[in-house]
Amino acid sequence: MKKKALLCVLLCAMLLQSIGLAGCGKKTEKYTTYSFDYFDTVTTITGYADSQKAFDEVAGEILEELGEYHKLFTIYHRYDGMENLCTVNETVNGAHRRVTVDPRIAEMLLYAKDMYEKTDGTVNVAMGSVLSIWHDYRTEGVEEPWAAKLPETDELQEAAAHTDIHKLEIDEAACTVMLTDPDMKLDVGAIAKGYAVEMAARSLEEKGISGYVINVGGNVRTVGPKGDGTPWTVGIENPEEDSEKGYLAYLELSGESLVTSGSYQRYYVVDGKRYHHIIDPETLFPSEGYVSVSVVTKSSADGDALSTALFCMDFEEGLNLVESLEGVEAMWLLPDGTKKESSGFANYKKETME
Repeated sequence: MKKKALLCVLLCAMLLQSIGLAGCGKKTEKYTTYSFDYFDTVTTITGYADSQKAFDEVAGEILEELGEYHKLFTIYHRYDGMENLCTVNETVNGAHRRVTVDPRIAEMLLYAKDMYEKTDGTVNVAMGSVLSIWHDYRTEGVEEPWAAKLPETDELQEAAAHTDIHKLEIDEAACTVMLTDPDMKLDVGAIAKGYAVEMAARSLEEKGISGYVINVGGNVRTVGPKGDGTPWTVGIENPEEDSEKGYLAYLELSGESLVTSGSYQRYYVVDGKRYHHIIDPETLFPSEGYVSVSVVTKSSADGDALSTALFCMDFEEGLNLVESLEGVEAMWLLPDGTKKESSGFANYKKETME
């Protein structure tokens, strides 16, 4: 499944590259670079610059920043001389300690708390105790598919008793973080990539740099239009493997982001049924309402969080949330192939490819 997800990201990158060449102005040339080092996925940077050297300098700054966020936000690895979310999750003598963290961790967690409120608890970075169970079962199921099994409901419910985000204490002034429930864990998988992409994009914008696209595992953020002033064309992947159409829709973006959450990239199979990685906080099992949900908004961080939230909401609830938020549009793909859209989603659509 991981190989398929990487292939999908590369196909999206190739789409951006081929489309970017069409209609490219003479002011600058278009360049692309790839990395496999961050957030367990493919990072693609595409941009217009006066020379390869100029592009490499900008791309290098983006990758360096993404690398810093990757180390800060990971819950799986420690790094020498660094307090990150992995160390925040650790316990000593059965209790978490108060950790002095990089301000970027504190800012991201405050943002996560805000998104928890906006989504009525559907996006909850304090769900780590539940998500770690599913992560372990999914990993074992992928590595040994003949022995794949599901977590016991009692096990999940016991873990869910330790997901109260209000027990995540953040002292912004002192830059300290502490989990006051010793059995609680953080998991920022619904936010981390999009947040990191957004911060990297804002760094470019603050420097007056335009004409770039940052794509981390399908979290796409455009920074201004293309080099010739026209919008970027970005495709929403069609998850149906046998379909002749590789994309469900093409969108034109100039400074916006596109983020898709789907059930078709990270999953394992138990008794012939797929169980993906997007866990409904109410049922504690993978949400089954959609195949994918795509969100267009200015902020890639918002897009990442909202696409996950919408995936776990019924359509009317999700549509009401989208329509209540300024500058946010969405498309839902249902299991029967039906596509539903928010009221302004069509404004971004490009009906045909030249």
